[in-house]
Amino acid sequence: MEARTMSLPPAASHDDAERCFFAIELSKKSWIVAVNTPLSDKISRYTLKACDWKELLKLIERNRTRVARELKKRVDVVSCYEAGYDGFWLHRLLEAHGIRNYVIDPASVQVDRRARRAKTDRVDVERLLRSLMAYLRGEPKVWSVVHVPSVAEEDDRRLHRERSRLISERIQHVNRIKGLLAIHGIYDYQPMRRDRMQQLKGLHTTDGRQLSPRLKAEIVRELQRLELVLGMIETIEAERDAIASAKTKVEHSNAKKIQDLVKVKSIGPEFATALVSEVFYRSFDNRKQLAGYVGLTPSHFQSGPMCRDQGISKAGNTMARTTMVELAWMWLQHQPGSLLSVWFHNRVGKLKGRIRRITIVAVARKLLIALWRYLETGLVPDGAILKV
Repeated sequence: MEARTMSLPPAASHDDAERCFFAIELSKKSWIVAVNTPLSDKISRYTLKACDWKELLKLIERNRTRVARELKKRVDVVSCYEAGYDGFWLHRLLEAHGIRNYVIDPASVQVDRRARRAKTDRVDVERLLRSLMAYLRGEPKVWSVVHVPSVAEEDDRRLHRERSRLISERIQHVNRIKGLLAIHGIYDYQPMRRDRMQQLKGLHTTDGRQLSPRLKAEIVRELQRLELVLGMIETIEAERDAIASAKTKVEHSNAKKIQDLVKVKSIGPEFATALVSEVFYRSFDNRKQLAGYVGLTPSHFQSGPMCRDQGISKAGNTMARTTMVELAWMWLQHQPGSLLSVWFHNRVGKLKGRIRRITIVAVARKLLIALWRYLETGLVPDGAILKV
């Protein structure tokens, strides 16, 4: 689950309709469903097989029909479950069957603060159901609702996320090969060169011996895996560049935003694709909401006379936050005349170390807001240069 959270007001309900509440605790072994209807103050629990959505819909329909028959009123069904391993397919299924569903950020659900507390799926699902009822009574701060992306938006993320994983895998193969050779005193072999196989044939250990057969075979297999990964990265980057260049039509729900970002100097196809797919694919009401989504807002601590700043919250999209900090350093290098770069140098000057790292996070936050305004209104960041 990579979709981050925002607080949403409870959705309005029809005055003449009764509500049935369902909370679903998902796991690979089973689904536990907690139910509360207007016919009783008690909470009923049901255990279903994991992924048995047909039985879940039957359970919901049975309760809806019974309440409608007893009260002679129309019945609204509201459900919820915590975001996690199962993603959003169940949310889309429930919504398609006329059920109003909420996907909840698990970290936002309040729990007992005692050192030892009861923690079972049955306890969790009851707490989730009571939180749902409180939320619909008008308490929006009781938890955070996850913004569910569309199928197309979710699919657009695959491109840069897969590339990120492949880059990590490439680094692992390169480091493994260099490590195998280093124990024999060989430090000048470069696995990333195109003639990597030819280099291997002429390698000798520091004392002049040829590489042992099994060592050489293992390195060859590592090189073969490395070449496979490099080919995959090349394919992904070609598709990414095609989206950013607008020369060829490649399916992407936010291609226009990517192309607009690439026009700004210091922002390349990878930065643009990552930012649009992780952040700018959705709408924000204000800059505080935007910075909070990425986790770049300050986190203050105050209790009685004790008051201190804990730095940024980091309670947001990790990939987007990392990308913005990297982009902030690139911005200083390629946009030295911009207002943001001048602001940074006026405050940091020639200081080194921690103060620069702290200030660059502030630059990342300001830059994120400036790019959001640029995409929404066309306002270019102050002093920024566009590519020719």
